[in-house]
Amino acid sequence: MSDQPRSFIIKTFGCQMNEHDSERLAGLLQADGLVPAASEDEADVVVLNTCTIRENADNRLYGTLGHLKATKDRRPGMQIAVGGCMAQKDGAGVLERAGWVDVVFGTHNLASAPELLRRAASEGPIVDVWDAPDPERATDMAPALSAIRDVPWAAWMTIQTGCDNSCAYCIVPSVRGGEISRPLADLLQEGRGLAAMGVTEITVLGQNVNSYGRDITKRSPLFADLLRGLGEIEGIERIRFTSPHPKDFREDVIAAMAETPAVTPQLHLPLQSGSNGVLTAMRRGYTAERYMDRLRAARAAIDDLAVTTDLIVGFPGETDAQFEETLAVAAEAQFDSAYVFIFSPRPGTRAADMTEGIVDPETIADRFARLDAVVERSAVRKHEARVGRREEVLIEGPSRRDPTRASGRTRQGKLVHVDADVLPRAGSLVTATITHGAPHHLIGRYEETLRGPRHKIRLAVTS
Repeated sequence: MSDQPRSFIIKTFGCQMNEHDSERLAGLLQADGLVPAASEDEADVVVLNTCTIRENADNRLYGTLGHLKATKDRRPGMQIAVGGCMAQKDGAGVLERAGWVDVVFGTHNLASAPELLRRAASEGPIVDVWDAPDPERATDMAPALSAIRDVPWAAWMTIQTGCDNSCAYCIVPSVRGGEISRPLADLLQEGRGLAAMGVTEITVLGQNVNSYGRDITKRSPLFADLLRGLGEIEGIERIRFTSPHPKDFREDVIAAMAETPAVTPQLHLPLQSGSNGVLTAMRRGYTAERYMDRLRAARAAIDDLAVTTDLIVGFPGETDAQFEETLAVAAEAQFDSAYVFIFSPRPGTRAADMTEGIVDPETIADRFARLDAVVERSAVRKHEARVGRREEVLIEGPSRRDPTRASGRTRQGKLVHVDADVLPRAGSLVTATITHGAPHHLIGRYEETLRGPRHKIRLAVTS
């Protein structure tokens, strides 16, 4: 038997919360004695952390499993595990479609994965999917201090799991359960621990961060308190968050953003539709007018605020007139950028059963192009207006498309490609004068380094 430790690799599908789950899972596997592998072909354990939200999520998962079967046939000792939202939804169905999978675990028992892999090595395939978190057993709410991160100066912090909303198109409440908030004191302790490790940027994650803590207090959310508390931690320079829900985005959070220097002037506020009729059908809980009122209040209070959003075209029953309302609101809102999605029904959601008023593909394609053009026009105007300004940029490393440039993010979260004679080190905080504004990025000229990297170690990388 080889004395070499077993190796693992994690493939992540979906959102930032899935990415963070993968970081924590990598830390758990490494604590269990495994080491990161360079590729799937070399890994003894391959974990697929899955998504149900993105389009063709089923096809991506089972297509990937099909490719992995050939690898496993060549290497019989290899183990395959499937976790995350698709595993939560399909459960034993994963094994019915892909009998070569060794372990299936859900969203509520991520921390059980190492033990399940050990058991499967002797017992055979295991499906362990919990209907809800169990406080007496391992849980997916463990802190992130042991996570294995790609970027050592930036960390995600999950403050809650689940969602208490009932949006017609969303399956998250089914696969993540109801909202459960982590205690405020635990989060602040985690923030201090991350700062001690050299982390300078924290992105707070939750399905609806605005409602964080309501299940603890049984009345008012604690999100504004959390932002202020994290902002007091020495060494934490940037605090971002995603995503707030417009119906719960209130004055106390706007004030905390405006008054806490570390909270970045960046707001992702999903609109989804500018039509009140469509918003009602989506069960979003706000009107376009209320959305715009909240947006104006945030911009009035927070200097140089960048606002991004999500928009859905082709929701069942959406008429031409309703789509025109969305175009008008998007034009008025002047977003810095937007994710425009074509409606895709998810089994198990209310919208999947809406059979009347289905929008034909040609109309959807036309609406998508028109809405995307409106959003891109405002994005270009916003970026061109930044030309000549000196921006504070946190360097992430060489540009992927042009390694002669460094890439980083402004406090507003905007991507900047920086021209410099000598590229600043990843994790450095620099200033750059913006020389060009494109729809999805800026170009800047390096001016000076404000500080070098603060992280103390380069942590292992997962894939």
